[in-house]
Formats: sequence, structure tokens, C-alpha cells
Amino acid sequence: MPFHRYVALGDSFSEGYGDPDPHRPNGLRGWADRVAEVLASHGDTVGYANLAIRGRKLDGIIAEQLEPALALEPDLVTIYAGANDILRPKVDLDALIARYDEALGRLAATGARLLVWTAFDPGGSATYKMLRGRFALYNELVRESADRHGADIVDFWRLREYRDWRLWDDDRMHMGPAGHQRMAIEVLDVLGVDHDLAALPLRDLPVLGRREAMREHADWVRTSAAPWVHRRITGRSSGDAISPRHPAFTRLTAPGSGPGAAPAEGPSI
Repeated sequence: MPFHRYVALGDSFSEGYGDPDPHRPNGLRGWADRVAEVLASHGDTVGYANLAIRGRKLDGIIAEQLEPALALEPDLVTIYAGANDILRPKVDLDALIARYDEALGRLAATGARLLVWTAFDPGGSATYKMLRGRFALYNELVRESADRHGADIVDFWRLREYRDWRLWDDDRMHMGPAGHQRMAIEVLDVLGVDHDLAALPLRDLPVLGRREAMREHADWVRTSAAPWVHRRITGRSSGDAISPRHPAFTRLTAPGSGPGAAPAEGPSI
């Protein structure tokens, strides 16, 4: 097993938002937990830390998570940052990625295997497609930075199956359980780690008439979009009172194969 100390950094994407599990910290599982479970199945000396917190913008991720991640001396690091910045009314992408590039350089200098993401292609979304050009520029800058630092890339932009809303949570902003499972498969494949994960069954979507569709959209605006906008206006974040799910190394086991999470043995990692 090539990895023994895996650290995940980022925002809600890496925290696991949209993939509920009441028995885990913050009530979430997510693709990173799923990856860590597979890694642990390859050996007893695999530790996993997840420092990601929902709502964090790039500068917050760097300020709060970079030094703790470096202190853990990982041999595998995953980081997805910048999505919350892209969604703001104004963003200087060149300056944003310059700061991201510096952080990636520090992570790469540890010798750890480093994996980053491009942003999802919002072209199939009526809500987000107006930002498609901004997402595309972000992706090119991230690819350039990844090339410079020898990082692997999960090309989210090209994963067209994510245009299927059944992979997403009802809030239309975060992946649902099926989306997190699909992302875990992609991460493991990019890393070249053997696994037996399979796609989860997709729920059926009701066929809605025009009136029902309008009512559903209005409900989404009221329960998801409006609270998000209100937090932006008031300078608050959904992660203001949230702590990292796994700030120290933990060994996870897949559901049904033992305890949901058990402390890793210090000397072994």
C-alpha cells in the first residue's frame, strides 16, 4: 500500500456535505471517507485526516488548513478550493490561483502525492451556466498549476454524468450519496488504487408538469438559494460553527466491516 497518511483539505465538497451519516462527525460521510475506507482495507497502517469545512473560500482554507496539514506529514493530500470564490459576484481568478499555486507548491514540496480538481461544468444548469466562462478559466489556471507541481487532476469538468441531477443533493449545490460514491471511484482510479466500489442505484425523478416544476423551483429558492444569498449578504458562512471532522489521523472501516471510525495507532502512521 503506497499511502499511509492521507489528508483531505477544502470546503463542503471534501467535508462530505450532501452525504449524510448520523453516526459520523458532523453527520457526514462523503467521497473522502469512502476513499479512506478503501485505503484502510489495503493495510492496517493507514491514517486519515479531514480538515475541510463547508463554506470556506480559498484564503480561509489556506489560513486554517494548510499548516495543520503540513504538520501531519502526509504522503497523500487532496485539495479542492476556490469554488466558493467563483460563485461570488466578483473574483480576480488570476490572483486567486496565484495564492492557490503557492499553497500547492508547499504541499508538493513535502513529497506527498497531491491531487486537485477542476471545477464542474455548469453548462447543463439553468442556474449556474452564466458562470461557465469563469469556471473554464479557473480550470485552465488550475491545470497549469497542477502541471507545475506534478499534481494529479480529477477532471470534474469532463465527468458528464454529473449533469444528471440524481447525483446531486436536493439543494442543487452539493453532491448526494450517489455523487460522492462516483467521485470516490474517480479519485481511486486516478490514484491507481485497486477497489471494488460500484456506482450506487439512482433514485427515480418524478415527471413534473409545468405547475409542479414551478412550485418545486420556488421551494428550492426558499429553502436553499435564498439562505445562501442571505449568508453572503450578512457575511456569515454555513461553516462558522463547524469544526474539522477528523483533525487528527483516524482509521476508517467501511460500513459492515467494523466500527465506523477507530483511532489509528500512533507508531504505525
